[in-house]
Amino acid sequence: MPADGLSTTLIQFLPFIAIFVLFYFMLIRPQQKRVKQHQAMVSGIKRGDTVVMSNGMVGKVTRVEDAEAMVEIAQGVNVRVIKSMVSEVRTKGQPVIANDTKA
Repeated sequence: MPADGLSTTLIQFLPFIAIFVLFYFMLIRPQQKRVKQHQAMVSGIKRGDTVVMSNGMVGKVTRVEDAEAMVEIAQGVNVRVIKSMVSEVRTKGQPVIANDTKA
């Protein structure tokens, strides 16, 4: 009879195990993948790259340090930015898309 009790216990925990596996493949694993991609992108920032910060500002990297970067957001206006707050890196060859056009 003890084997019958073990199989009943296993059947009761099977839905919880299935839900955990589903959460892992649907939520946890993709998030870890995005974090790795972001870390690789941030570590690859170099002088001259055009970056988009998490607040939406677009600027050009003028100096790179370990955890910070100096970004020029307007001519002669440099701000110090924590590198992890960069949400996108647009390299020199990619155009900056803007809604306003100077006519």
